[in-house]
Amino acid sequence: MTAAEVDGRVRTTRDGAVLTVTLDRPDQLNAQTPATWSALAEVGASLDDDVRVVVVRGAGRSFSAGLDRSLFSTDPSTPGGLGELGAMPAELAQERIRSYQAGFRWLRSPGIVSVAAVQGHAIGAGAQLALACDLRVLTEDASLRLPEAGLGLVPDLTGTSTLTELVGYSRALEICLTGRAVGAAEALATGLANAVVPAAGLDGAVAGLVAAITAAPVGASRETAALVRSAVRNDPEAQDAAERAAQSRRLAELAGT
Repeated sequence: MTAAEVDGRVRTTRDGAVLTVTLDRPDQLNAQTPATWSALAEVGASLDDDVRVVVVRGAGRSFSAGLDRSLFSTDPSTPGGLGELGAMPAELAQERIRSYQAGFRWLRSPGIVSVAAVQGHAIGAGAQLALACDLRVLTEDASLRLPEAGLGLVPDLTGTSTLTELVGYSRALEICLTGRAVGAAEALATGLANAVVPAAGLDGAVAGLVAAITAAPVGASRETAALVRSAVRNDPEAQDAAERAAQSRRLAELAGT
């Protein structure tokens, strides 16, 4: 097992094919900053082909309470703050946000399966980080909330697409517009969570899920994940073709050709 620190209070630990990424600001409930998103993007860019599973965690009692309070400054001179973004020309502001989104979108990269281990609060950017992952394991006290609309903003860290995929249009719209908290029981019932466990059981549940994922041969696992992801956007004919192509590759590999 190897460990490393990266900027933005993000810590990574590697154990074979499993990379664990930990938000490590427990004294700030793992509040996020542009440095956090840059660090996450750096982790994604550094992945090698041997990584099969990425586990995303938050140190301490909360997964992530969202944006660091300093970012809510309307002063254009505050680096990374909302005021600085708002004062930029639209194209520049959008390019800056694109760089922030890069810290999230890689969690659905081909070749890996990402798992969010969520305890306590996952608010705003924290909820969107959990949503960016393929799978979510929540503790019984966990809740997710997207309060951006109530603050005059929108969820802009890739959260709207993944939320809608998971719970459907009308429920996603209601969750985003009301900004209400979605508790663990509701998350499980609506497909936001894959499992809900007691707080003391989070590590064991995540470890069991990771073991089950990595038990399958790597080629079959990656092809299957790619098929499920493409099913969200493909029409039936295109998806059938993708299945045929993937199975042909698997059969050829098993036959040694």
